[in-house]
Amino acid sequence: MKKLMRVAAIATLISLSGVGAASANTIISTTPSAGQSLEAAPSAVTITTELPLLDTGNEVTVTDPSGIRVDDGTLTVADNSAVVGLKNLIRSGIYTVTYNLLAENDVPLTGTFVFNFAEPQVVATVAPEPTQAPTPSGNNAGTTIFVLGLLLAALVVTVALARYARKLYSER
Repeated sequence: MKKLMRVAAIATLISLSGVGAASANTIISTTPSAGQSLEAAPSAVTITTELPLLDTGNEVTVTDPSGIRVDDGTLTVADNSAVVGLKNLIRSGIYTVTYNLLAENDVPLTGTFVFNFAEPQVVATVAPEPTQAPTPSGNNAGTTIFVLGLLLAALVVTVALARYARKLYSER
C-alpha cells in the first residue's frame, strides 16, 4: 500500500509540475509561396512565423538563378512577419530565399525555399504602317473661280478708293 501511495504521489507531482511540450517557431506562410511559379515579378518576399520575431538579428536574402543577390537589403520586421524588398527581377528561373529568423527564447529559425519566376514571353508587335492621305479627286474649278472673283472684287474696290481719294485731294 505504501508503494502504491508513493507511485501515486510521484505521478501527481509530475502532472502538476507543468512540464509542457517544447514549442519551436515555425513558418506559417510565405509570399510568394514556396515552389510557386510567377509570371509577374514580386516587389517583396514576406515570411510569416508562428511566434513574434525580434526586431534585430534577422536575415533574409534572395538570389537569382545564377546566385546573384536580388533583394534590396531592406528587411522590415512587424510582429510575426519579415518582409524583404526586391530589385526588379529580369531573369527567368528559380529564385532562392534564405532566411535566419529570431524569436524571443527560441532557437533561430533557418532554412530556404524557392519560387520560379517565368518572365512573360514578349509578343512581337507589328509596327503600324503610315497611311497616305487620300488625294482629293474631282474638279476644283469652283474654288478657283471663287478666289479669282474675290481678287477681282478687291481690285475694283482698290481702284474705286484710289479715285475717291484723288478727288478729295484735288478739291482741297
